Amino acid sequence: MADSSRPALILASASPRRIALLRQIGVEPDAVCPADLDETPQKDELPRPHALRLARAKAAHVAARHDGPALIIGADTVVAAGRRILPKAEDAETARRCLTLLSGRRHKVFTAVVCQPTADWAGGRYCERVVESHVIFNRLTPRQIDALIEGGDWHGKAGGYGLQGQAAAFIRQVGGSPSGVIGLPLFETAQLLRGQPLPAGQHWLR
Repeated sequence: MADSSRPALILASASPRRIALLRQIGVEPDAVCPADLDETPQKDELPRPHALRLARAKAAHVAARHDGPALIIGADTVVAAGRRILPKAEDAETARRCLTLLSGRRHKVFTAVVCQPTADWAGGRYCERVVESHVIFNRLTPRQIDALIEGGDWHGKAGGYGLQGQAAAFIRQVGGSPSGVIGLPLFETAQLLRGQPLPAGQHWLR
C-alpha cells in the first residue's frame, strides 16, 4: 500500500514483464490498473509516434479513473521492421509471420514511457520518454521457427518474440536498452521517477 504521505504509484499495464522490471530496480507499484484500449495503428502512423500515443492514452485513461493523488506509469512497446509496425502475436500464425520477417535482419524496438499525475496531485510533473533500441536476429531455419512456435514464448509479445525468452538463442546483437526491448527502459524510467517532487523523506526508489 502507498504511504499516506506520498502519492500512490500505479502501473497502467497488466504485463508481468513490466511489473518484474520495476521490481528489479526496487520499485513496487501500489496498484496495477491495466488500460483496455484499442491498440490498432492509425492510418500511416509510424512506429515511434504509435508507441508514444498508446503510452499517453494508457496513462491518461487510468489517471482519469483514479481518485486521490497518484502518479500513473503508462508504457507501450512497438517492434518495427522499417516503417512497418509488427503486431502483438496472439496466435501461432501471426508469430510465424513475424519471426519469418525478422529472420536474418536488423529491426528497431521503440518503447515509450509516460508519467501522468492525477488531477488530485497538483505538484506532480508530467513527463515522457521514447527509447529506441535495435535487435539483430540470426537467420532462422524453418525448423528453428517451428521450435520457437512450439515453445509458446511468442504469445502476447510484440513481433512474436521475447528478448528474455527462447528467442534469445538467436539474437546476435542488441543495441540500446535491453530492458526497453523487454517492455520498460529501466534507466529512463528511474530518471523520470526521481524527478518527481515527492515529500521530504519519501521515495519510490533510491
